Amino acid sequence: MRTDTHKPWNWLLFPFSSVKATPYGVYAGSVGYGVYEIDGNSNWDKLGQGLPDSASVHRLQLQHEHLHACTSKGLYEWTGEQWENDGLSLPCYQYRNIGGARYAATDNGLWMRTGSKWGLLACEGKRIYDFINLPQYVIVAHETGISLYDRFMDEWAEFEMERRVSSLAVFRGHLIGASDEGELLVGDKQGRFDRITFGGKFIFSVTTRGKNVYVCTDQGLFSLAYVADRLVLMSVKLGFPVTDVDVLGERLYMATLFQGVQSIEI
Repeated sequence: MRTDTHKPWNWLLFPFSSVKATPYGVYAGSVGYGVYEIDGNSNWDKLGQGLPDSASVHRLQLQHEHLHACTSKGLYEWTGEQWENDGLSLPCYQYRNIGGARYAATDNGLWMRTGSKWGLLACEGKRIYDFINLPQYVIVAHETGISLYDRFMDEWAEFEMERRVSSLAVFRGHLIGASDEGELLVGDKQGRFDRITFGGKFIFSVTTRGKNVYVCTDQGLFSLAYVADRLVLMSVKLGFPVTDVDVLGERLYMATLFQGVQSIEI
C-alpha cells in the first residue's frame, strides 16, 4: 500500500463524520459545519444552501446518483443546487434505497417510504443508528442493542446489550457491530454476542466496502481479518482518529476528526 495523503483547506478546524467518493469528486459531512465537495484538483466548495446551519451530519449516502445527508435536523437530498428535506424532520442516522423502497433510521424507529409518504416500520420509540436489510432478516442497531426481524417466521428477536450499537456489518457470516463503549460486538450465529476490545483502541464504527469490513478507531483505520481462527485488526492507516471510509477504484478516502479528509492508494 502506497500512502499519498493531503491536508485540505481548514483541515484543523472541521471534525468530519462521513465521506463519499465519486468519479467526479468527494463529498464530506462534518459535525456542525455542513457538507463539502472536493473536486479532482482538491478545491473545496461548501454545499450549504438549504441545510440548517446548526445541523450535524451523521452520515452521507450516495445511491442511484442521489446524495442524501442524514442530519440532526432530518433527512436531506442534494438537488445539484440546494438541499431539500426528503420528508423526514426527525434526527436521522442512516438512509438506504433498497429495491425502490427507502429506509431511514431515526430518533424514533425505522421508517420506510414506498411512495410519497414516510411511515413508521419498526422499533417505535427507539433511537436507530444503523440497519441491514437481508433476504431473510432485517437487523436494526439501536440505543440498547440489536433487534432482528425474521421475515420467514414474522417474528422479532431482541438482543439487549445495555449498549448503543452505532453501526453494523456482516463478516464471514458473523454479525458485527460497534458499541458506544468502543467495543466490537461479534455474533456467534447462535444468538449470543462477544464483546471484544483491541489494546485500548476505541472503535467508532464498522463499515463494509466491497469485500472488506473496515473498522474506524481513535488510533486509525483497520480491516477485519481472521488469523488462526482469531478475529484481528489489520492496520490500513495509523496516526489519527478515523470516523468513516469510502473506496473508489484503487483509492481509499477517510473522514477524520482532526486532519480533514485523507486519501491513500490501496
